[in-house]
Formats: sequence, structure tokens, C-alpha cells
Amino acid sequence: MFNPVSGISKLVPKISKKAGLSPGAPVYVGEKKVESIRMTVIDYDGGNFEEREVDTIEECFHYKEEPTVTWINIDGLHDVSIMEKIGTCFALHPLVVEDIMNTHQRTKMDVFDDYIFIVMKMHSYNGEEGIRSEQISIVFGSNFLLTFQEKPGDVFDPVRSRIRNSKGRIRKCGPDYLAYALLDSIVDNYFKVIEGVGEVLESMEEELVTNPTRETSQKIHFLKREMLFLRKSVWPLREIIGSLEREETDLIKESTNIYIRDLYDHTIQVIDTVETFRDMLTGVQDLYLSSMGQKTNQVMQVLTVIATIFIPL
Repeated sequence: MFNPVSGISKLVPKISKKAGLSPGAPVYVGEKKVESIRMTVIDYDGGNFEEREVDTIEECFHYKEEPTVTWINIDGLHDVSIMEKIGTCFALHPLVVEDIMNTHQRTKMDVFDDYIFIVMKMHSYNGEEGIRSEQISIVFGSNFLLTFQEKPGDVFDPVRSRIRNSKGRIRKCGPDYLAYALLDSIVDNYFKVIEGVGEVLESMEEELVTNPTRETSQKIHFLKREMLFLRKSVWPLREIIGSLEREETDLIKESTNIYIRDLYDHTIQVIDTVETFRDMLTGVQDLYLSSMGQKTNQVMQVLTVIATIFIPL
């Protein structure tokens, strides 16, 4: 479970590929996770719905002129030509395209006249491997929303289901509400990640009381590193969502702000839980050192008794 090398690379990624290149140069920085890029389109309004997978990015371009809401999802970021074409079609700044292709980008938000760009981490939890992370970039304008992922598979299936079945208000709202729904799905999944870590932490406390071992110390260090990694992702997200609520732009309707405020509260809950777990891990580490000290004392007592009996003989 414990791998110090992967832990360092996780917290301090290598981005030397960008060294010496001009600003805005579209270069893929990260691990190539898929061989071919997959592109899907969901187009809808209050009464119409269309969902399909396209073979070329050019098939998506005519949606930009439609009055409906268009969600284009890109799985795979390594094809520079596709990224440049979609950047040109939707008038994305070269620095935005560069940030999308840099999978080690920090969590942030940039507001432009015609669109808002958000980049963040989408986490999942695996008991053996710990927290797995994938970068997700969201760009939304007046009638479109683009999502860029490193590989297929995400936490957006509930949102897709609501669009397909016209549940709730999502089909009646614009891209700003769709962006909120996607952010809400990501934050909700953070709670699942935290629950997984909490279960490991609970079992670790029982192990410390009954039979602490050297492997227990490695688990503690592993979880502390994972909590640091999660904290690094969540804290900037709080600022992003707060800025979305305060931003004076026509791209975010007043009716969406109340949902963004609720999302902000959820983010604060995630941060509070992460900080609580970090404090608990510090306490668990102290308990481990205390338990190991007691074990050492017991061994010394036994050795002292044996020495007292056999040395005179």
C-alpha cells in the first residue's frame, strides 16, 4: 500500500515538458490513458433531446449556432489537432487550451467575456490504491458546455440520466445550471471518497488497540499523504465556487446562484471533514507510538525478570 515515490510525484508533479516553450503552446502534459479520443454530444432544450457519439470534432461545430444547450464531452486529451480545432471553433484562448492539456494543472477558474473556464480534480477511492485522481476541465458559454477528461468514466451519469428523462429543472435551464450540476456531482463524490477513508481509519484505530505493527505505521503515513492530497484539491475549490456566486456576468443567471450557494456549503462540509480526519490521523499516530512504547516496556520487563533469574546462576 505504501509507496513513497508515487506519493511525492502525486503531490509534486513533473511538468518539465513545458520548459522553454512559448506561452499557449498546446502540449499534452501527463500520462496517456487512452489510445483514441472519444467524443460525445448531448443537445437539448425543454422539448427536444439528442445524444450521440461523433467520429470527428467537426461534427460538433454546427451546434454552436443552435439555440439549444449543447454539452460536448471529450475523453482523452493527447491529440493536439483536435484540441486546437475545438479551441478555434469556440474561440478559446490559447492559454486555456494549454491549461486543459496540462493534466497537472492546479484547481482554478478563469472568467472571459464569452465563457467561463474551470479546471479541477475528480477523485475516486480504491482501498488498495487510495485516492485516484483525474483532471476535469469545464468550459461553458451562453449555449454550450465543454468537458475535457483524461479517460472515459466519470461521476456524471446521474446528470445524464436527468437530461435523458427530463427530470428536475435541468432541461429548462441553460449551461450555467448544467455546470452547477456537474460540479455538484464531483463534490458529492468527494463525500464517497471521505467515507472510504473513514472506514479505513476506523479499522486502523481498532488495529492499534489490539495489535499494532510496522505495517500500521505505513498505513498511517499513507492516509496522511492522501488527506494532504485531497486537501490540496478541495481548498481552492471553495474559492472557485465562492467566486462563481459573486461573479457579475450574464453567463450565470440569478436563478442559478441559490444552487451555487448550496454547493458552497457542501464544499465547506468536505473541507471540515478533511481537516477533522487529518487531526484524527495525528491522534492515531500518537496512539501508535504510545502502543509501541508499551510493547517495548513489556518486552523489557520480561527480559529483566529473565536476567534477574539466570545471571546469578
